[in-house]
Amino acid sequence: MNNGSKEGWQGHAAMFGANAMWGLMSPLVKLVVAGGVITPLLVTDLRIFGAMILFWIASLFRKQEHVPPRDLAKLFGASLLAIVLNQGCFVFGVGLTSPGDASIITTSMPLWAMILAALILKEPITSRKVAGIAAGAGGALLLILSGQPAAAANSAAAGNNAIWGDLLVLLAQVNYALYIVLFKNFVNRYSLITIMKWMFTYAFVCMLPFSARSLAATPWTTLDATTIGALCFIVVGATFLSYMLVVIGQKRLRPTVAGMYNYIQPLVACIVAVSLGMDSFNTAKGIAVALIFGGVWLVTSSRSRADLEKQQQSAAGTSSATEQ
Repeated sequence: MNNGSKEGWQGHAAMFGANAMWGLMSPLVKLVVAGGVITPLLVTDLRIFGAMILFWIASLFRKQEHVPPRDLAKLFGASLLAIVLNQGCFVFGVGLTSPGDASIITTSMPLWAMILAALILKEPITSRKVAGIAAGAGGALLLILSGQPAAAANSAAAGNNAIWGDLLVLLAQVNYALYIVLFKNFVNRYSLITIMKWMFTYAFVCMLPFSARSLAATPWTTLDATTIGALCFIVVGATFLSYMLVVIGQKRLRPTVAGMYNYIQPLVACIVAVSLGMDSFNTAKGIAVALIFGGVWLVTSSRSRADLEKQQQSAAGTSSATEQ
């Protein structure tokens, strides 16, 4: 697919929007859990439960699609990779390691997407694609490290559990990259509402046995308006809308290109921190921004498997005409 087409630009806008809201979610989650009433696991439960309700409501206003048992089983697998294992591993991993280390490890997702796309979809690993991922990762790391000067100290303070935390965060990235690659073509079969409705339903069923007690025991009436507002954005914006945008991007972009937008998250978090006076903009951050967007451009403009096949067919046709 030509990423310069209208559909291609829709995919870019969708992935940018989804990752921008996820980047904004990070400081909001910190705000929510700072009160001590809501735990990170409970935030995950609320995201899954709230999004499931919203997707079922949205499905009432659309023509119902019949999903056969075989495809329902595939949606269960998609739910495990993209929601249950991705969010579960990340939440537990962050609890064991430092936020700085977790942020750094999340930059590996586009790399895993490129490797898995090459192994499963036979997408070529070109020099431009590698350079783009390296540039984007470098920019993201520059942002994270400039804003996390105590990352090493925090990691050391976490003790031996930090290693297991790092591995869990890494596993979360691999699971999400695997979802983007394995279900690249499957998501075209149904509307995004149908896909997300079933994925979040399966995720809710999987998470309920582990979270029912904490959901019932939480003193919801003690939450202030700021916390409730932040939770509403996390559920509606950073989950319901973001996951819809991800499916739009997944349908229109190659897995490696879609994965590159993961680097937008630390960029948005940095912008929020600067705008709130929690951080300042400097030359290093300016370089980081240029590297991130330059990396996205390099990966987007790299040749896909379809481009290479078309070039080979064109060369074969020219050779055949010459021989005649």
